[in-house]
Amino acid sequence: MILPIGTTVAVADGETVRLFHNTGVKHGVHLVEITSAPPAVTRSGSGARHHTGSANPDGRRLAEDDFAAATAAFLNKLSLDGAIEHLVIVSDPRTLGEMRKHFHRDLKGKIIRELAKDFSRRPLADIASLIADS
Repeated sequence: MILPIGTTVAVADGETVRLFHNTGVKHGVHLVEITSAPPAVTRSGSGARHHTGSANPDGRRLAEDDFAAATAAFLNKLSLDGAIEHLVIVSDPRTLGEMRKHFHRDLKGKIIRELAKDFSRRPLADIASLIADS
C-alpha cells in the first residue's frame, strides 16, 4: 500500500494505543512515532452493557471495551480538531469491532485502511512492513 504523506497510523489493542505519522518526501511508508497522552478511560458505557457469561467471562474484557471506546473518542477528537487528515488503524479484531461502534462520521471519512491484526507490541519495522504489504 502506498501511504499518503501525513497519514496518521493508530495501532491499538484493549490496553494500549500507539500513534505514528507518515513522513518523507515521497509516497511510501516512513513512520515516526508520535508521543501523545493516552486516552482517558472515562466511559463506562461501552463495556458496561456486557454481562459476565460465557461470551464475556471476566471484567478484563469490560475494561478492554472501555479502553477501545476511549481510544475511539480520542481519535474522534483528533479528527475533529484537524490533526488527522488520513487514518490507518491496526488493531486486533475484537478491539477494532468495539472501536467502530464509536467512530464519529468525520473520522470514518478519513479512514483509508483498517487492518485486523494485533501489532500493538510489535516493533516499528514490523508495523511499517504490514502496512506496506497490505
